[in-house]
Amino acid sequence: MPAKVSLGKKVPAFSIASSSGETFSLTANKGKKIVLYFYPKDSTPGCTTESIEFNELLPQFKKLNAIVVGVSRDSLKSHDKFICKYDFKFELLSDEEEELCNLFDVIKEKNMYGKKVMGIERSTFVIDEDQKLVGEFRKIKAQGHAKEMLQFVKGL
Repeated sequence: MPAKVSLGKKVPAFSIASSSGETFSLTANKGKKIVLYFYPKDSTPGCTTESIEFNELLPQFKKLNAIVVGVSRDSLKSHDKFICKYDFKFELLSDEEEELCNLFDVIKEKNMYGKKVMGIERSTFVIDEDQKLVGEFRKIKAQGHAKEMLQFVKGL
């Protein structure tokens, strides 16, 4: 896997399994802004809130030539259930091997019920039409985050 991404630099090309049934590739989406949000787990309260808010704002992102894509370590089967339950209109990427997580450096030590575990830190990255990383947001709160990202994309 290539080196980690850094703000202001071109994001290394990647391809990953998608809930669409196709492989999501960065190069196939050149010419669009990409809002890539990493979340810990399908169907958990914070992740559900965040995903529902992105889904509700999707038409506004589309008007700005931006696509929204969610990423977690969940399987495609888990993603399919999550999408069907909430009728999401965007792709979820399955990163079971943590390749994309490592590229974007989102695997962090977390405290779960007093135990230290490695998991995805809720983070969002905005990639411009030329596939350059123009926004990096870490340790975010799920509620209201999609609206913040919409404002950021409007400012590009």
